[in-house]
Amino acid sequence: MDVREVNKRVIEQFRTGGEVDGMHRERLVLLTTTGRRTGEPRTTPMMFHRDGDRVLVIASNIGAPRHPDWYLNLVADPEVTVEVGDESGAPRHAVARTLEGAEREPVWEMLKVTYPFFAEHERKTTRTIPVVELASPETR
Repeated sequence: MDVREVNKRVIEQFRTGGEVDGMHRERLVLLTTTGRRTGEPRTTPMMFHRDGDRVLVIASNIGAPRHPDWYLNLVADPEVTVEVGDESGAPRHAVARTLEGAEREPVWEMLKVTYPFFAEHERKTTRTIPVVELASPETR
C-alpha cells in the first residue's frame, strides 16, 4: 500500500465534501504543517478526538520508534491549518501544543480506554507518544 497515494485520495474526497472511502468523515482532520526542511505546506489526514472544546491529535505513528513527520514539522513550527470533518467552513488557523506531564497523563489514559489501539501502539515503542492540542490562537 502506498501511503502517499492513500493520503492523496483521502484529502481529495474530504475536500470535495463526500464520503471518504473506509473512514468516518466526522472523525477526520486534515492537518497542514510547514515542512521543516522544505518550508512547503504538508497536509496529512488523521483521526482526531474532541475533548470538550479541544481538538486533539495523537502522534502514535502506529507504535513506530520514530515520531511521524507531521509531528516533527509542527514542533519546528506550531502554526498549522486545520480542516475538521465534523465542522463546516473554511480551513482555520491553529497553534499546536504538545501536552506534557500531569496535563498529558489523564488525557492519554482516557484515549487508551476510548481507542484501545493506542495502548497497542504504546506497547510497541519506547518513546512517549505525543498528544497534541490544536487550538485557535484566540483561545491560547
